[in-house]
Amino acid sequence: MSLEMCLLKENVLLFLVKVVVLMANIPVHSFHIPVLGLAFSIDTPLRVARYGISSVMSIVDDILIEHMRDQYARLHNEPYEPIPQREHDSRARRITAYLNLVQKLVDRQLESLRAAAFEKGSEIVRYFELLPDQSPLKRLYTRMMHTQDASEKRQLEDRLRAEIVAGDIDVNIMTKVDKVNVDHARHPLPAEFSDAVAALRGFASSDLRSSVVLSAGLNQRLFSYIAQRSEFLPDADGKLNKRVTLKVSDYRSAYIQGKILAKKGVWVSEFRVESGLNCGGHAFATDGFLLGPILEEFRLQREALRTELNTLYAAALRERGIPVPQSPMSFRVTAQGGIGTSEEDAFLRNHYALDGTGWGSPFLLVPEATNVDDDTRRRLARARREDYYLSDASPLGIRFNNIRDTASEQTILKRFEEGRPGSPCKKKFLVSNTEFTTEPICTASRQYQKLKIDQLRASDLAPEIVEQRITSVIQKACLCEDLAAAAYLGNNTNGASQHSVAICPGPNLAFFSRIASLEEMVGYIYGRVQDFVDADRPHMFINELRLYVDYLREEVQKRLDSLTAKDSKHFTGFRENLNAGIAYYRDLIPMIASLTEQCRASMEDHLSALEAELADLLIPNPAESAVTV
Repeated sequence: MSLEMCLLKENVLLFLVKVVVLMANIPVHSFHIPVLGLAFSIDTPLRVARYGISSVMSIVDDILIEHMRDQYARLHNEPYEPIPQREHDSRARRITAYLNLVQKLVDRQLESLRAAAFEKGSEIVRYFELLPDQSPLKRLYTRMMHTQDASEKRQLEDRLRAEIVAGDIDVNIMTKVDKVNVDHARHPLPAEFSDAVAALRGFASSDLRSSVVLSAGLNQRLFSYIAQRSEFLPDADGKLNKRVTLKVSDYRSAYIQGKILAKKGVWVSEFRVESGLNCGGHAFATDGFLLGPILEEFRLQREALRTELNTLYAAALRERGIPVPQSPMSFRVTAQGGIGTSEEDAFLRNHYALDGTGWGSPFLLVPEATNVDDDTRRRLARARREDYYLSDASPLGIRFNNIRDTASEQTILKRFEEGRPGSPCKKKFLVSNTEFTTEPICTASRQYQKLKIDQLRASDLAPEIVEQRITSVIQKACLCEDLAAAAYLGNNTNGASQHSVAICPGPNLAFFSRIASLEEMVGYIYGRVQDFVDADRPHMFINELRLYVDYLREEVQKRLDSLTAKDSKHFTGFRENLNAGIAYYRDLIPMIASLTEQCRASMEDHLSALEAELADLLIPNPAESAVTV
C-alpha cells in the first residue's frame, strides 16, 4: 500500500475516533480517578487533566474550596475577590468561582502542552507516553517518533497536536450532605439554598463541560432541582452541556434512580458501580451482593435498561415541550473499588463490557496527582492489612474506611483524656442529630459528646456497658475539618497547624507499599510496570468477599444481645447472597484467562475457606433456639 493510502486510511480512522470521542464523551484513558475525600482530589484536575486523565473533585466543603481558589489565583497571578460566607448564595458562588478558575487554568495548561516541542521530557511527550499502548493515538505517536522523513514527521506532529484533549473535570456531591441552611436571624432559607442544591447550582453555573457525580443514594429535592436547570437538557443531537453520573452499589439502585431522573427529563450519562466495602470513604454495604454478580446483572440488563430509560426520558421531554434527540441516548457503565492489577482491570472491561474503571486509593500514593501531606502519604505507604479497618468514625452513622493511628484518631483520644471530648463544630456540614437539641447538631461535636457522655454516666446501665458506649461515642471524628486538613498542610495554607488529618483509603491500598510517580502508577494500570503490589495479594473478588464475611460476622456479634426476628431474617438472607456469589465465582474462574493454574487453585481454596466460615457462622433465631443455617 502506498504512503498516501496509508495516510488516508489513518486520517479516516482518527477522524472517526475523534467524532466518537466527542459525541459519546469517551476519555482517552480507560480509567478515571474517583473522588477522594473532601481534599485529596480537590485540585487533582490541575495536576492530571492536561494529560487526558479524568478525575473527580468534591464540592461539599465551600470553605476549603474558597481557600483553594485563593491559593491558585495567587500562584497563577489571577484576580481574586473573596466571597464572604455571609453574602447571598455564597456557597454556590464560591463553587462556581473555583470551578471556573480550574477550567481556565486547565485550558491554559492544554494550550501550552499543545505548543510544546516533541522532545524528551516535554509535556506533550509525557501526554502521549502515558496513553495506553492500544490507543490509536499512541500508535500514531510511536510512528511519528520513529519516522525519519522530516516532512511526514511534521504532518504527524500537527495531527497529534490537534487530537489532544483534556480529561474531564468532574465534581462529586454526596446527596446525604444536604443540610437546610438559615439566614442571619436563624430563619430557614428556601430549599434551593440547602447544601446539596446550592453545590449543584455552583456546578451548573460554572464553565465546566463535565459531570456531577451523585453518590449516597437518591435525594428527591436535589433530583427535582437538576430537572429545572437547562444546562442538563440535550440539544437536537442529544449532546449535553452538563452531565449526570450516578455512583451506585448495585443494579437495583441504578434502575430506581435512573428511572426517577428519566421521568423528570434528566438523562444519566454514566453509572459508576462501586464495591460496597472494598472502597474508600463511606462504605455502603449491600445485602451481601458481590461486585462480580452485580456487574453480571448490568451486563445482562444493560440494553433493556437503556431502552426503558429512553422511553421514559423521551416522554418527559415531550411533556415539557423539549425536543427529543433524534437518536436514543446512551450511557456508560464503569466499575471501581478494589482493582489492584492490570489483569483485573482488563478482565472487568472485557468480560463485563465496561466502558472504563476507577482507580482511587492507589493515587493517594502519587504526589503528582493528589493533595496529601507528606506524613500521611508515608503512613499510607507503610500501612499493612491489619492497619485498615471499617470504623464508626463518621457522624453520619455510616461505616467509614480508616487506618489506625492517624493524627485525627490521636487528637480524639487526647481530647477525651483531657476531659474535653468532641470537636469544635465550625463548618456544620454533617449536623443531623436532635436527641438533645431542637436544632440539629453533629455527633462528633463537643456539645453532643458532653451531653451524651453525661447521660450515659447517669444511667442505670452496667459500668462496662457504659464504658463501651462512651468509647463508641468518642470515635466520631470531625470529618469536615480532618478530611480537609491534608490540603491545608500539603499547601502550607493559613491555619495548617490547627488541623489533624483523617484519611479514608480503601482496604485494597494495604497491598500497595510504596510512593509512586504518575508514570509508574499509570504504567502499572496499563501493565507496563510490574511488581507494584504484594505478590501474595488475593484476587479483588476474593478480597471483597473476605470483607463481606468479616462484616457479617461483626454485625451479627454486635446484635447478639438484642437480635430480633427481623435481624435474623436479614442476616440469613445476607449469607445466602454471599453463598450465591461464591457459586458465581466458582463458575467464573475458568473464564479469567489471565489467571495461572496456581492462581486458579488459590481462588478455589479461598472460596472454599470462606464458604466454610459462613457455614460456621451462628445466627440466632429469637423465635426458636440458636441455629446454624
